[in-house]
Amino acid sequence: MGTQHPAEEFFAGHPDGQAVAAAVVRAVDAVGRHEVRVSRSQVAFRRRTGFAYLWRPGQYVASEVPAVLSIALPHEVASQRWKEVVHPAAHVWMHHLELRTPDEVNDQVRTWLAEAHDAAG
Repeated sequence: MGTQHPAEEFFAGHPDGQAVAAAVVRAVDAVGRHEVRVSRSQVAFRRRTGFAYLWRPGQYVASEVPAVLSIALPHEVASQRWKEVVHPAAHVWMHHLELRTPDEVNDQVRTWLAEAHDAAG
């Protein structure tokens, strides 16, 4: 068995979160070059700026959701899938997506990640 990706290590002890993290890593790797920064609170996927953030809601509140993927886009994207959309800065709309299974990282999510990756320069 090879070494784990830092995103999977972040979810150590949370197998559902690790499975979702592995799917997110595959999707982000497919969109292009980026760097990964891990803090105590999240895994950030970055180019010039961050474009996607993976975190465990159970770290902060009582939650059965194994992982949340926050995607930074230059405009609001309407979708029933978003748990919340916030507008923290003039050119950033942060879209929060609850992920319960790896299968939820589908073509739609890959499209959003590709757009966010492109916008992150």
